[in-house]
Amino acid sequence: MAAEKWLFPIISVSFVTVLLFLSAISGFTASSAFFSRLPDPAYVLHGRRHPPSFAYYISGARGDGRRMLRLLLAVYHPRNRYLLHLSHDAPESERAALASATKLAVPAIRAFGNVDVVGKAGAMTYMGPSGLAATLNAAAVLLRLDKGWDWFVTLTAEDYPLVTQDDLIHVFSSMPRDLNFIDHTSDLGWKESQRVQPIIVDAGIYLSKRSQYFQASERRKTPDSFKFFTGSPWVILSRSFLEYCILGWDNLPRMLLLYFTNVILSQEAYFQSVVCNSVEFHNKTVNNDLRYMEWDNPPQMEPLFLNHSHFEKMCASGVPFSRKFREDDAVLDSIDEQILHRKYHWVTPGAWCSGKRSWFSDPCSQWKNVNSVRPGPHAEKFEVLMKRLLEQWKSGSNSCRL
Repeated sequence: MAAEKWLFPIISVSFVTVLLFLSAISGFTASSAFFSRLPDPAYVLHGRRHPPSFAYYISGARGDGRRMLRLLLAVYHPRNRYLLHLSHDAPESERAALASATKLAVPAIRAFGNVDVVGKAGAMTYMGPSGLAATLNAAAVLLRLDKGWDWFVTLTAEDYPLVTQDDLIHVFSSMPRDLNFIDHTSDLGWKESQRVQPIIVDAGIYLSKRSQYFQASERRKTPDSFKFFTGSPWVILSRSFLEYCILGWDNLPRMLLLYFTNVILSQEAYFQSVVCNSVEFHNKTVNNDLRYMEWDNPPQMEPLFLNHSHFEKMCASGVPFSRKFREDDAVLDSIDEQILHRKYHWVTPGAWCSGKRSWFSDPCSQWKNVNSVRPGPHAEKFEVLMKRLLEQWKSGSNSCRL
């Protein structure tokens, strides 16, 4: 897709476009004399005495760039950190256009410098472990880029928020910051023979234009050196747990990574198995992925596409995220208008935005204290859900069961 279809009519200086294109190829944003003339951002405060912040990993495949940009604007907040990854099957022109559009779309993104696009993309085979490798790499990059965030959130181009970032930050402020929100179970059922015992090789790891996997004729027994857990691939993980997985003071994450290299849909089992077999973290798990999804009966591989018929149930669910959506489905406009109060080309407004709101003026083109939040009515439903989950966690009823 040509870059000019992406860019908003804010700045049309060719020098800036070239600069952003070069920074996209390198994978990370460089500061420039042009950007240094923007207003200084408010000081972002981190730590236990201040509101939490989130590290978002947003992934997509060829043709998903526009959807990823829309999702970024819907979940943007200056306190957070964002890493966008278009898989290696996307052309470099689409990746460069996405990197340019993120910087030209919103003044705050240029000023705070908290959005990056992966320049050297990796394979993300859905059924194979290359998707897990990309997620772990993203976590490692975000740990290195920013020392302040508290939770790691995985989203794809098919996801969309059901709360504002002010709502999310407000509700998570009352949560212990070492909690992990992971849907998990050790009751494998049919998955034992269909997912656990087959041996696969992800072709995307060594073939540049192959996105499938090879399955060996041999099978292996269900492991007995650790308990196998499975669940949803969409997670919200604490910084402390990811440091354990990436930096590692224990061999468990690396040992399990070797095993899950040959497991079908390893993203549905790796984090679940690591956290539930860890002595330090197995009591710090909430058995919920905080996503709204609709499934066929019986459930298929992927949830149904959401539309207007699901809107009321989505709103009543209290969860902060939902999936999956078709590109530019009308229900996304309803979420923007009725929940996020966001215009299509602008970010979701919050307490940090200080500009005058009108039909032609983005209130978030100016900002004030980014350490304050103003929750809205949808935060109340989310708060009720989280209190119930927290009570279940304290009682031990939804933690890992070995």
